[in-house]
Amino acid sequence: MIKRGPSLPLPLWLWLWLCETSDRPWPCAKRRAELLGECERISVAYYMNPCLISAGHDMSWAPADLLRRTFIGWLP
Repeated sequence: MIKRGPSLPLPLWLWLWLCETSDRPWPCAKRRAELLGECERISVAYYMNPCLISAGHDMSWAPADLLRRTFIGWLP
């Protein structure tokens, strides 16, 4: 699950997409392992691409390569 960050003014380095259970940038290491354990790699990629696009809209200030690495760059 995705939890949006607090609505307070945030510094640019603080992520807005946080994991519900760990409060770390989503997907956290635990959720990555769960996603890969639940689905085949290609299914996870299809799931993560729309997340990447949404995150790009929410965090337009973030470098595109950083978002790509965070959302799909970890896939084996």
